[in-house]
Amino acid sequence: MPASAPSAQRSLDLSSVSVPDWAQSALASAGRILLLILIALIVRHFTHRLIDRVCERIATGRAGLGPFDVHLPNATALLTTSPLASARREQRARTMATVLKSLTTGVIGAVVSLMIISEFYDIGPLLAGAGIVGVAVGFGSQSLVKDVITGIFMIVEDQYGVGDVVDVGEASGSVEAVGLRVTRVRDVDGTVWYVPNGQIQRVGNKSQGWARAVLDIAVDYGEDVARIQDLLLDVAQGVKAEPKFAPLILEDPEVWGVEAFGTDSMVVRLVVKTRPLQQWTVARELRRRIKDRFGAEGVDLPVPARAARPQPQPLPGPAGLPPPDAGPSDTPPPDPGTAPGSATPQS
Repeated sequence: MPASAPSAQRSLDLSSVSVPDWAQSALASAGRILLLILIALIVRHFTHRLIDRVCERIATGRAGLGPFDVHLPNATALLTTSPLASARREQRARTMATVLKSLTTGVIGAVVSLMIISEFYDIGPLLAGAGIVGVAVGFGSQSLVKDVITGIFMIVEDQYGVGDVVDVGEASGSVEAVGLRVTRVRDVDGTVWYVPNGQIQRVGNKSQGWARAVLDIAVDYGEDVARIQDLLLDVAQGVKAEPKFAPLILEDPEVWGVEAFGTDSMVVRLVVKTRPLQQWTVARELRRRIKDRFGAEGVDLPVPARAARPQPQPLPGPAGLPPPDAGPSDTPPPDPGTAPGSATPQS
């Protein structure tokens, strides 16, 4: 018993040692910080999983059309079987998934960072200073913010996608890339244009739904309009009947009649509804066949009249001398001793 008394006394002394207040506060703050980081990681994980799941259903076409599937059972099947629609839908879903995940990560990180800083400092002045800095940055980067916001709406609304032929004002051509800030367009000459999304005021998309080949054919005033219309319609029907062009033409060709009167010809319009981006192929074939058919039927295409160019007249020179522009003459010059108009003596 006497030997165990000092041991009991030492344990009693250790239990009575008090931890400093700053250490307790630091441990409590560290615990709260770790808890905040853990909660942020969990929220970020589940948020990203939710975004991936929703966007995956949209990209693969398994999201369906909701109540419309009851009334239109084949609507979803038609959308999923179109290769172009599937590619565009997948691209739009992947892009939006990336944007949403970046936004959620930024928001969660900012909130957790402010909560961690509040464990050590009063964030009231910090928020006030951040507001002033945010205003300055906002004024400096407003064009960048405008480009990004416009790009998000363009992608969500599916205004255009990769492979579309568009007209965005100063640039027109095939879209090669669609980003949140810029759109890359390559024109027919091969020039690549980088157009900021915020500067696009209007978009003309020539690739959505269907297209139309419009041909304005000029013919002479002496031709019979009804005969010309029949010839144009017969040529167009022949193109539509061929297996090579039949899949490209959606409806029967139409001749709308006389479209305009010119100085030396009248214009007859022929229109053909085609698949997207196929209007130029159909139009080229129609022009070739119309030229051959008109030649076989004796229909002359009008030729612009050319005004006769008057020939300049040489200026008259001094008496007895050729004009300045005239070449050398075979007639010998007159004898200085002979009076003008007198006959030259014969030898």
